Amino acid sequence: MPKYTLNINNRTHEVNVDKDMPLLWVLRDTLSMVGTKYGCGIAQCGACTVHLNGSAMRSCSVPVSAIGDKKITTIEGLDKDNKHPLQEAWREFDVPQCGYCQAGQIMNAAALLKNNKAPSDQDIDNAMAGNLCRCGTYTRIKAAIKSVAK
Repeated sequence: MPKYTLNINNRTHEVNVDKDMPLLWVLRDTLSMVGTKYGCGIAQCGACTVHLNGSAMRSCSVPVSAIGDKKITTIEGLDKDNKHPLQEAWREFDVPQCGYCQAGQIMNAAALLKNNKAPSDQDIDNAMAGNLCRCGTYTRIKAAIKSVAK
């Protein structure tokens, strides 16, 4: 089996996995980093969103062999104390219900705010459109993002 060296949350991890294994399963099953969730497996729901070189991407659809030397950031690496401004806003606005989609939602919102410090409502809607929430907390999600953008 091939060996891959991955930069995840500013730490080096070596894994021996099949070249076609999706990054999601490397994170969860091989490295026991379970903050990134499996939702649909076809990159449609956003639960598995992580950052690849700072850009939001769906880890269920990217094989480990395509990562190369790119830097991966998961929800565990966003802030070591879980006090990233978005994580704080999520708590302040009572966003989590079941909580399943929240890591992906937060990672997608963090990528948005990295590239657009003052997004409009339409910018937020466009950026977050690919992240599904079974509990329907979309208005709270938007309010939390707007509070951090101020």
